[in-house]
Amino acid sequence: MDVLADRLERARARGAVFVLSTLTPPWGVEMTDATPLSVHAVLQGEVWLTPAEGEPVRLLQGDVALVHSAHAYRLADDPATACLPPAPVPNSGDGQALVQSLGGAGGREATTVLLCGAYRFEGDVCDTLLAALPPVARVHSGEGRGSAPDAVSMRAALAILADEVARDAAGQRAVLDRLLDLLLVFTLRSWFAVADDAPPWYRALDDRAVATALRLMHEDYGRRWTVEQLAAAAGLSRAGFARRFTALVASTPMGYLTEWRMTVAAELLRTSDRTVASIAREVGYDNEFAFSSAFRRVKGVPPTRFRRAA
Repeated sequence: MDVLADRLERARARGAVFVLSTLTPPWGVEMTDATPLSVHAVLQGEVWLTPAEGEPVRLLQGDVALVHSAHAYRLADDPATACLPPAPVPNSGDGQALVQSLGGAGGREATTVLLCGAYRFEGDVCDTLLAALPPVARVHSGEGRGSAPDAVSMRAALAILADEVARDAAGQRAVLDRLLDLLLVFTLRSWFAVADDAPPWYRALDDRAVATALRLMHEDYGRRWTVEQLAAAAGLSRAGFARRFTALVASTPMGYLTEWRMTVAAELLRTSDRTVASIAREVGYDNEFAFSSAFRRVKGVPPTRFRRAA
């Protein structure tokens, strides 16, 4: 199983909210409604994104910025431009989308077309993905030097997104959600490919032996894996595999497996009414007591308390 695909599938976005804006200088919007992750794609012109902490980031045509921050931030034609709160986003058809025009003082022609989307996730898998991102991750999908590895695919997804947002058609929410998934995959993959602080498990996918073990753990997380079994599948000795895995993933094989099992278990506790014993068996534990001890060690609370809080 593809490790990134597994994580993304379990953290699938729902209820996409999009705004397609045509912007004439001077213009500025302060984004105050914090969401786990937002995307801002410059289809034409340029944008200055100013985070709550840090220096302004210049986004050029073809750039996509993922913003992961609990604080307000600003989008403007210039860092010095005064900003207004964003307009409310009304329902449109089946989804939530808004096409708007802003700015225009002085009568200058529109210079920027900006597509913004809010990602709404649920659960611990989302948290593990977002923890790997900086407050602002900028990816260049335009043509030419410095383009992202998935630049062509990103440009295609953005073009379809812009077209869909501008329409009012049945089933729009389903279309936007799926396109949102595509854009997230392309952008994350491009960012992780070049980022110095990409998550260790992602960098380790370039190593065939470790990638094989990771794939097996995600594919069959309920199996009673041993380090010897994983090492044999990876084609290495037990000691050599353990050293290599730990060096690349920054976790022991059993440590990674336990953490992933608890992530899956947390999702099941949150989203189903299955018993704790049933979930324990699914993620590879013979009895509820052993599972509860492992869950408390990883998540900080016992499974029953976690479920009540969720």
